Amino acid sequence: MQVLTSMPAHLLYPICPDILLKSIIMRTLNQIPAWLRNKYFIALAAFAVIILFLDKNDFFTARERNKELRELEQSKIHYTNEINELTKIKEGLTQDPKTIEKYARENYLMKRDNEDLYVIPEKPVNPKN
Repeated sequence: MQVLTSMPAHLLYPICPDILLKSIIMRTLNQIPAWLRNKYFIALAAFAVIILFLDKNDFFTARERNKELRELEQSKIHYTNEINELTKIKEGLTQDPKTIEKYARENYLMKRDNEDLYVIPEKPVNPKN
């Protein structure tokens, strides 16, 4: 004799709530793929999250620091070249009187007593039309 009813099985047969809860949890866990339940995968995923997002030296901060380091190295090269050029000019100014005269004429607009000096700008000023 079979009784057909629309009530769920856990209501027909009284079961301890702990057993019912465990069966629900087990059913839910069985729906998760096995490779996601693997303890090594969980440990690796937790490690990756910590390294990528939560650490003081996380991935994104490291990228920003590397970018800043490259910019600083480029500016170091630029300033080193500029220092070398200025050192050459300084050596020329301390040793050669013609270089001193040339530097004074170009940068300080100095002239001899019997000369007239005309300054011509390199870029003309934009006239208003």
